[in-house]
Amino acid sequence: MSGVMISKSPAVVVKASEPVMAAGDIKLSPYDMWFVNDPVTVFLVFEHPIREPVETIKRGLSQALVHYYPVAGRLAVGATAGELVINCTANGVSFVAASANCALKDVQDLSDPSLKEELAVFYPAANGLCRSSDPLVLMQVTVFSCGGFVLGLTLNHAVADGVGMAQFLQAIGELSRGLPSPSVVPIRQDDSLILIPPPVFTKFLQYMGSIQPSQMAVLNIAVKSSLISHIKEKYASMNPGRRCSAFDAVAAVLWRCRTRATMSDPDALNVLLFIASARKYAGAKEGYYGNCLMVQLVSATAGAVANGDITDIVKMIHGTKNRVPHESDIDNLLQVADSYNIMSMNSWRSLVIRPAGEAIDFGGGAPARAMGHSTGISLVPKCTSCLPGNDEYNVLAVCVKEDHASAFLQELERTHLIPIRSLL
Repeated sequence: MSGVMISKSPAVVVKASEPVMAAGDIKLSPYDMWFVNDPVTVFLVFEHPIREPVETIKRGLSQALVHYYPVAGRLAVGATAGELVINCTANGVSFVAASANCALKDVQDLSDPSLKEELAVFYPAANGLCRSSDPLVLMQVTVFSCGGFVLGLTLNHAVADGVGMAQFLQAIGELSRGLPSPSVVPIRQDDSLILIPPPVFTKFLQYMGSIQPSQMAVLNIAVKSSLISHIKEKYASMNPGRRCSAFDAVAAVLWRCRTRATMSDPDALNVLLFIASARKYAGAKEGYYGNCLMVQLVSATAGAVANGDITDIVKMIHGTKNRVPHESDIDNLLQVADSYNIMSMNSWRSLVIRPAGEAIDFGGGAPARAMGHSTGISLVPKCTSCLPGNDEYNVLAVCVKEDHASAFLQELERTHLIPIRSLL
């Protein structure tokens, strides 16, 4: 960790600041069931000091749990076979206060995995999964000597997706700043949700359930903003009226570089998988913070991806985005003989880049950076894009085995990325 020392206080349980009149259980939706007991950890880096950050955020959290009372509950078995619920027990969430012996600017690499292990709290089970007795949220606030701080959040993914998580953190920030109530009225149960066609759900879950996790190299990648701008401009010139986002450009670069590094058969089917919000399709009510996601798939032969122009790959991605997946999409996935030929891409953008006036802000402004965490064990190769920092776009890549890491990094450098190093 390059000399960074983190001192942690014992964990405490934070409960709602006032009694909550909440009765009964909240049944997990089919969207939630995708992620039962699946933990996710994110780090938000705040460079500007606030007054007493630990106590301020702890107070805001306690007040937020009055409105987000299911978050203070626990998972339980429902009355129907196979049913899981959030039991609104008001047991609270786990909170750890910590301090660092240096300023944020003195940390050489905030994304160092050994440092991340100290900046958050993780579920104690040997397999890293959540247990029904565990809090649904584990939070740590680490204050650096400069006054900046890092919020490490680990939660049971069944509780919320990225949009829901951002809404919850936004509410904590608003209450920490002294607002009387959250600007968005939260809703956790929405029985009117429209589901993605059941065959798509069923086939996708069956396929993912058949895959054995494997060890991947953990890489931190910084994609130059100049490269992203070049791809955007080239795509716009070739496709008048169409826009290429930073996510599209980064996904195309990573998918092509990875395919070039791992390809053994140019005719083998390769799939780019990304998770997108289903809120618009599902008719989710404003303020709903449960999971509401759909899988979107881009399929092509390895040769087409490896040898294609980058704008052609962006066009493939555009052809899939913003549409409800069909059974044929999942059928293409089922044709992939080796799950190593799949790459998943997701983004923490919603945690940082929020609509106007809705930043996650505890009093010193929006976070400067969002980071993910991974142990390197993954069902399918995956990349998580984080907030752009200065002149680069940061990505946590767990997408190649150690045997292919060097070739992948060489492909990235050929595409004019910053030199990368393996952190496994």
